[in-house]
Amino acid sequence: MSRQHHRPMTPGAGFFAEIVGGADPALVTEAAERAALLLVRGARSSDDSEVAERLLRLADTEGIETIAEVWSGAPADSLAGCLWRLYLLRSWVHAEPVTVAREYDAGRVRAQVARVVAGVADPPGPEQLKTMVDEVLRGIATSDFADVLLRAAAFARVVATGRAHLADCDEAAVRRMLVMAEQLEAAGHAELLEQLQ
Repeated sequence: MSRQHHRPMTPGAGFFAEIVGGADPALVTEAAERAALLLVRGARSSDDSEVAERLLRLADTEGIETIAEVWSGAPADSLAGCLWRLYLLRSWVHAEPVTVAREYDAGRVRAQVARVVAGVADPPGPEQLKTMVDEVLRGIATSDFADVLLRAAAFARVVATGRAHLADCDEAAVRRMLVMAEQLEAAGHAELLEQLQ
C-alpha cells in the first residue's frame, strides 16, 4: 500500500493575519514602563498636595487587578516592577493587617537594622503598619524614590525574618517575602547609584 504525500502548506500573509493572539509582550512591557514613568514623574513635578493621596489610593480606585495586568509582568528592576511590588505590599498590609503585624513583630527583634530602616512605630500593631506602608507609598511623590524602595525592602525583610521564626509559616511564604525584599533593595541601590552619576 502506498501513501500519498502532500506538500506542506506554506502560509501566506493572510494566514498570520487571521491568527488571534495576545498582545505583543514587548509592547506591553514598554507601555507598563511608560505608564510607571509618567506616574512617578507627574507626581514629583506636581505642586498639587493631593497628588500623593491620589497616588496612594490608585490601587483602591483602579483595583489591584488592573495594576497587576499592567505591571506584574515587568522585570523586578524596572520602575513598573518596583511599583507593582510596592502596591502589592500595600494591598497585603491593608487586607491582612493582623497577620502582617504578627509576622512583623516576630521579625523585628531578629532584624534590628531592617526594623529601623522600615520606620514602623513601636509597638507595631495593625494600624501602625497600615500607616507606615501608606507613608512609603506617599513617598513616591514626596521623597527620594531610593528611600521609598529601601524602606519597603526593609519592611519585607523584617516580615520574612518573622515568618521564618513562626511555626505556622511555610518555607515558600518566607522565600517569597525574602525575594521581594531582595528585589526592592537591589532596585533601591540601583536608584542611589543612578543619582550619584
